[in-house]
Amino acid sequence: MKTKYTVWVAFFLNLSYAIVEFIAGGIFGSSAVLADSVHDLGDAIAIGISAFLETISNREEDNQYTLGYKRFSLLGALVTAVILVTGSVLVILENVTKILHPQPVNDEGILWLGIIAITINLLASLVVGKGKTKNESILSLHFLEDTLGWVAVILMAIVLRFTDWYILDPLLSLVISSFILSKALPRFWSTLKIFLDAVPEGVDIKQVKSDLEQLEYVVSVNQINLWTMDGLEKNAIIHVCLEHIKHMEVCKESIRDLLKDCGFQNITIEVDADVASHQVHKRNMVELEASHDHDHHH
Repeated sequence: MKTKYTVWVAFFLNLSYAIVEFIAGGIFGSSAVLADSVHDLGDAIAIGISAFLETISNREEDNQYTLGYKRFSLLGALVTAVILVTGSVLVILENVTKILHPQPVNDEGILWLGIIAITINLLASLVVGKGKTKNESILSLHFLEDTLGWVAVILMAIVLRFTDWYILDPLLSLVISSFILSKALPRFWSTLKIFLDAVPEGVDIKQVKSDLEQLEYVVSVNQINLWTMDGLEKNAIIHVCLEHIKHMEVCKESIRDLLKDCGFQNITIEVDADVASHQVHKRNMVELEASHDHDHHH
């Protein structure tokens, strides 16, 4: 419940501020401020979508989504990353030409705007910073970036009070955008991998397989599926072949312990007996039945 509240607070702060920034950037003639407003507006839309999806992701599993709704939170993180990447690329393209023809900037306006912006961002990051989901971590990263960006904007405004190095403005907007891009792309990639059911980050599947094969009574590991629904909870499906079916319970217990040590919460274990011993077991059963029938006829 807490998550939903924090994300909505972030949404309203961002949206209202993006509008203020956009107007102020136009009035003060600063492309760095405009760059940030584009970025903020994109974020506000993304946060709105993700707040909505985060709300859905807290639902329990039902007949339609038997694995639960956790992926919806990821979808929000994915959308946020896509908007950040797109916004940054557009700002970079816009500002490459401005470096050749810098425009005058109103430094005093920017200075005050920067001070207000930093206050708002610090408040927002305090609210969201305690979150654990992938979505909230992307949001808190955004507020941190924004604060750093505004510190740079304030420094630029101070320099512009005493000089006319207006080229600093487009340069700064390029730096801000490139920085956002360098953070958003890896986030996008790691979220996409979870979406595509990749092995969870930090898990070495070869190591897990060899550890399972080392366990007592295990003849072979026939199937191993490792994935995560939301980057937090890890799932595993394991199919092993045992020397004898009588070792099943002991084996299941040791497999479960091994996977729990690797951070897996939901574990499904399928067990078969080794074919050779299975055939012996089957032959014994047939003989037993035959002798049973024999006794019956007598």
